[in-house]
Amino acid sequence: MIIAIDGYSSTGKSSLAKKLAVHFGFLYVDSGAMYRMVALTVLREGWVNDKNELNDELIKKRLPVMHFAFDQDLDGNNISILNGELVELDIRTMEVNSIVSKISSLPFVRSQLVSQQQKMAHGKNIVMDGRDIGTKVFPNADLKLFMKADDDIRAKRRLKDLRSNGDINVTIDEVRANLIQRDRDDESRENSPLIKAKDAIIIDNSNQTPDQVFGFVSKLVNQRLNI
Repeated sequence: MIIAIDGYSSTGKSSLAKKLAVHFGFLYVDSGAMYRMVALTVLREGWVNDKNELNDELIKKRLPVMHFAFDQDLDGNNISILNGELVELDIRTMEVNSIVSKISSLPFVRSQLVSQQQKMAHGKNIVMDGRDIGTKVFPNADLKLFMKADDDIRAKRRLKDLRSNGDINVTIDEVRANLIQRDRDDESRENSPLIKAKDAIIIDNSNQTPDQVFGFVSKLVNQRLNI
């Protein structure tokens, strides 16, 4: 079974996907983290200039030797691993946020990562969250969800995450502006834009708790599993 969860940033996609994976014993893949790991590499190597222009050729050469992996710590928190290095905190910064949409808009990056994501699911039960999972990566997924929430609520959630990761200087206005710009960039890109799949179920969790959303979606999964 394949569960595809798409939607806007800070709508709880990853949290829901992880809980579903643990509960049903499915493999969990955070597709957004893969693009973030590419963005982190670009920043570390200096392949982006002051005008936010990328060195496409150097990125293209490095991609084939980038290995993405995921795990969970003892508390069930997601761990993103790049070439054997734990980078979960490094990929959740405002600096990475500022270029990840640009990275994900590169056709050769999307093609490479979509191919890897599809291979990860071969012969497995999987939950994957992102922005084009139900439309591009798994258009025939058994269950498709599209998550949204109020902009101010999303900004507060993201600010809380950033502060917990040590990014204490960022303001709520900066976070909100970044979220809105990322949404605009992702919705307008030519290659795999952020759009709701026609058969996706919309979940607006502005005023719902994570447990309420999980309970609702769990029933949908059980229905499809005939439990």
